[in-house]
Amino acid sequence: MKENEQKQTLLRGANVVLPHGVSTETDLLVARGCIARVISRDAADAHVRADEVVELAGLTIFPGFIDVHIHGAVGVDTMEATADDLSRVARFLAREGVTAWLPTLVPAPVEDYARAAASIENLMAAQDDERATHAAAARALGLHYEGPFINSAQCGALRPPYFRTFKQPTDVSTLPVAARPPGAVRMITVAPEIEGGIALVRELKARGWIVSIGHTRADVATLDEACAAGARHMTHFFNAMSPLHQRTPGPVGWGLLSDDVTCDIIADGHHVAPLMLRLALRCKTPDRLLLISDAVAPAGQGDGEFRIWGETIKVAGGRTANERGSIAGSVSTMSDGVRQMLALGVTPCDVSRMASANPARLLGVATDYGTIEAGKRADLTVLDTDGRVRLTLIGGRVAFDSLGNA
Repeated sequence: MKENEQKQTLLRGANVVLPHGVSTETDLLVARGCIARVISRDAADAHVRADEVVELAGLTIFPGFIDVHIHGAVGVDTMEATADDLSRVARFLAREGVTAWLPTLVPAPVEDYARAAASIENLMAAQDDERATHAAAARALGLHYEGPFINSAQCGALRPPYFRTFKQPTDVSTLPVAARPPGAVRMITVAPEIEGGIALVRELKARGWIVSIGHTRADVATLDEACAAGARHMTHFFNAMSPLHQRTPGPVGWGLLSDDVTCDIIADGHHVAPLMLRLALRCKTPDRLLLISDAVAPAGQGDGEFRIWGETIKVAGGRTANERGSIAGSVSTMSDGVRQMLALGVTPCDVSRMASANPARLLGVATDYGTIEAGKRADLTVLDTDGRVRLTLIGGRVAFDSLGNA
C-alpha cells in the first residue's frame, strides 16, 4: 500500500468485525486517517471509486488491539527506555496487531519514574507531530503505574522495597506523568487495603486517574469501599491477588460478581488456565473483560536468560520465571491472547470487545478508538484464518504488511 494520507484506500472483500456482528464480504473506505465508510457488497453504491484498492478476500478486519498493560518487548524495558527505544517497541507491537498501548511502569525510585515518564512523554509528542516522518507504529496513549501503592504480600515479580503507603495527597505528586499532549491517559494499579488506601483511591480519582485494583488481599468490605471511591477495574485478574475461598471470597469472588467492575486478564496459556478463562467469561461476560499482554522486555526474543528489574528472568517455552520461581510477566502479545480466545470458541465480535472496544472505553478514548465505525480512526488489524496478523493500519497508515502489497 502506498503511503499517502490524502489518498482514499478501499479495503475490499473482507469479513469485518463490527460492534454488533461480523459483516461478510464487506469493503472499508479509508480516507484522511479515518474510516470514511463501511460498505456492504449488496449496497446500491457498493462500487466506490478509490485511489487504491487492497483485496482482502478470506481475511478478517478487526479494530486495532489496545494493550493497557505492557512493560516492554524486543529487549526494551519501559523503566529504562529512551523515546527511540519505545519506538522500537511500538513498531514491534504493530506487527502483532496492536495499534495503541499504555507503557507500564513498576515500583522504582522516584528518579527512575521521572526518567521513564519523560521518555514516554517524548514519544507521545513525536507521534503527535503532524510533520513527523517516522513509520506508523502503535500509539502510546499515556502511562500505567503498576504500583507502588500495592500489597507486599501479593508482590508477584515486583520489588517490595519500592512499595509505598499513602499518607498525604502530595504522595501522588511524586508520580511523574506526561504533561503533553494534554489528555494523556493516567492509569494506576493499587491495593486498597494498604494504609490510606481508600483515601488514595479518592485522591487519584479526583486527579483524573483511572484506578485499578490489583496486587491485593483486600476483603469484600474494603473492595466495596474502593469501588464507591472510584476504583472500578481490576488488574490481571486471578493473578497477584488472594485466591477464591469459600469463607473469604476476596478479590476473585468480589470481582466475578461485581457487574459494575471490569477486569483485564492475561490469556497466554500460562497465567490463567483455560477453565478459569471460561469462568471469567461466564461471570463477567465479554462486555466486562479486557485482554492484556503484561509483556516484559524479553517478549519477541525467544527463550533464554534476561536481566530485568534487578534480577535474572528465565524464559522457556513461552513462560517467564524469576529467581524465586514466580512468573514474571509474560512474553506473549495481544495477538496471542486473541488466538487463545478464538480457540476457546469466543466469537470474533466478543474477542474484539475484549481486545479493542473495552480497553478504549476504560481509557476514555472510545470516541476515536476501539470499534470499526464511520468517522473513527482507521486503526485496523487484519487476521487470516489461523489468527495471524497480516496487515495493520494505524491512523490509515500501513504499520505492518505481510500481504505483499506494493
